[in-house]
Amino acid sequence: MPQIADSTSTYHLEPQLETQLVERLQNTLMGYLDAGQVAQCVRAYEFGAAAHLGQFRKSGEPYICHPVSVAIILAEMRMDADGITAAILHDVIEDTGISKPELATEFNNEVAELVDGVTKLSKIENQSHAEAQAENVRKMFLAMAKDLRVIIVKLADRLHNMQTLGVMLPPKKRRIARETLDIYAPIANRLGMNSIRHKLETLSFEAMYPHRYAVLNHAIKKARGNRRKMIDNIESTIRARLEAADFPCDVAGREKNIYSIYKKMVKKKIPLADVFDVYAFRIYCDDVDSCYRILGMMHNLYKPLPGRFKDYIALPKENGYQSLHSVLIGPYGVPIEVQIRTHEMHRMSESGIAAHWLYKSDPDKTRNFQALANEWLKDLLEIQKSAGDSLEFIDNLKVDLFPQEVFVFTPNGAIIKLPRGSTMVDFAYAVHTDLGNSCVSARIDKQLIPLQTELESGVTVEIIRGEHARPNPLWLNYVVTARARLAIRNRLKNIEGQEALNLGRRLLENELLTMNIQLAQISEEKITTLLKVMGIKSLDKLLEDIGLGNKMPFLVAKQLTQNDVNTHVKLEDRTKSQNRPLMIKGTEGMVVTLAKCCRPIPGDLIIGFFNPGKGIVVHQHDCHNHALLKKKHNNWLDVEWGADVKGDFATEIRIEILNQRGSLATVASTISDLDSNIENVTVVDQDVRVCVDSIILTVQNRAHLAKIMRRLKELSIVMKITRVKG
Repeated sequence: MPQIADSTSTYHLEPQLETQLVERLQNTLMGYLDAGQVAQCVRAYEFGAAAHLGQFRKSGEPYICHPVSVAIILAEMRMDADGITAAILHDVIEDTGISKPELATEFNNEVAELVDGVTKLSKIENQSHAEAQAENVRKMFLAMAKDLRVIIVKLADRLHNMQTLGVMLPPKKRRIARETLDIYAPIANRLGMNSIRHKLETLSFEAMYPHRYAVLNHAIKKARGNRRKMIDNIESTIRARLEAADFPCDVAGREKNIYSIYKKMVKKKIPLADVFDVYAFRIYCDDVDSCYRILGMMHNLYKPLPGRFKDYIALPKENGYQSLHSVLIGPYGVPIEVQIRTHEMHRMSESGIAAHWLYKSDPDKTRNFQALANEWLKDLLEIQKSAGDSLEFIDNLKVDLFPQEVFVFTPNGAIIKLPRGSTMVDFAYAVHTDLGNSCVSARIDKQLIPLQTELESGVTVEIIRGEHARPNPLWLNYVVTARARLAIRNRLKNIEGQEALNLGRRLLENELLTMNIQLAQISEEKITTLLKVMGIKSLDKLLEDIGLGNKMPFLVAKQLTQNDVNTHVKLEDRTKSQNRPLMIKGTEGMVVTLAKCCRPIPGDLIIGFFNPGKGIVVHQHDCHNHALLKKKHNNWLDVEWGADVKGDFATEIRIEILNQRGSLATVASTISDLDSNIENVTVVDQDVRVCVDSIILTVQNRAHLAKIMRRLKELSIVMKITRVKG
């Protein structure tokens, strides 16, 4: 029984289709490859046809028609012989019994690597469809980093699949179209391949929303006739103006991509009748200098719309796209978009990275695209190495694929491109990971601003570093770049692991001291036996678990000091006389946190609560939650402040002040004068005469807090002040 391959087509094709496609491919290849290279591609077809013999697409035509069609798309881009060969054979490893070594023997290693890069991974059991797809995309990017032709072949493969989606069931159509819009069209855009991107977007839109596509397409065709006279008038006026100035240029009206029109209608919530820039007028000239002169003529011909001019020549897009864009007020007050570029810029904007093969006779023209693509891939490799799993990689990839750029400057004048919505932290990590990890504040145009401030184009940004600074977990709430997000997560993970290990060692050694023994005195054999019983790989991992509260130090110490490590010791057996309190130094980081219910500060009587997975949470001894938790849990630890504890600690005070202008400013100024910082102010109650405010401020210890409260009491506007302990 012939095998039906899992692919698609919109209609039954003639039996001669295979022959016609092969002839078309040969004719296209002979236009730019030598006879030997064409012969290699024909041999690849014969090899692939034999491998796929008996396989048919769901529409009924021989399966080999699909890879040959993909090869034709690439041949029209003037892909080299190995790339065409790989396109013809791109499904043989996945769908037939041919192996990668066989391909290398039959053709060459380059072809085998390309085919393997495009090949999907074998399905793994218990893996969801989303996870499998994410893993396949991740694998493709790894192969793409070695050879960019992998993604060119994959995009051509996806384009032909989208062109032949007809016989698929609607749910599968929508899923494939969604994936195309989320991943493949943005990749084509990122690589500057606008021609393929527009085709993928249009086909995906039609597959996802067939009725909307049909209605909108019909309306656009109807509007095209109604607006033809106006468009012709504008085009002839532009031509006449350029001819009068003796500028030999090509002028063309271009209809916007139907998917772009749809997105604009949805985003702005407007009907098609209100989308006036359905057409853009492109002017092609010979050199960059002419582009700017023509721009002046256009602004003289029609008034420009303020804020709608973009210079992508001086500041190219991330994908290397260059052009001048300006929206003008045309006849009858209708906005029209004019795009001005050189002929070379236009060729590059349509082909992008594929221009490397299309115009390889002049490598200087494509070097910029190659460099941009390689730089992007380098960033993606860093992302994929740091990503926890394939789904996280895909999430970060999507963030990276949809940038609307802002351009900012470093203090020495270098331009940094970032996605719109980026913050100071994104900027710091874009410059260097170490700069991001150590940033504490920033300046925009020499003015201090918060790190969460969103950047705007044209500003100069300076990052201020701290010697002992570390990333703040709160940064993850507002960073937008994948690079910054992954760098922060990795740094926090490393910091937390090391801090947990150090705290675990202190906790275990503290317990062992109550038994008059040191950790170094315990034999390696006893430690190894205990680790085996507990199912833990190393002593460091055990110490980390103790620091995170996953293992109780008292139980571990008992097991290390008794003969039979399998004996279970109850926590109740521990006597108070054996207890040595753990010293809190204030430098333990994320594995020791201060409870927000009572906000303990140095000088308070404190107690520690083991929170599994998070470490120790320190409460005040008289905290209301301490009393409640002690009834339910027994994993408490005696702790006390170290003699040399340093740092700023948050605490909360409640203050009643006269409700008059400037009262809160006076309180804030007094607190600031005493070397304290206000983190938050909340109005608890207010009437005509009195205002009750809750203030969270930072202090060094109880003495510092007492000094602040005494000074506040001296103010005539302060009626009452108390510390909030829960």
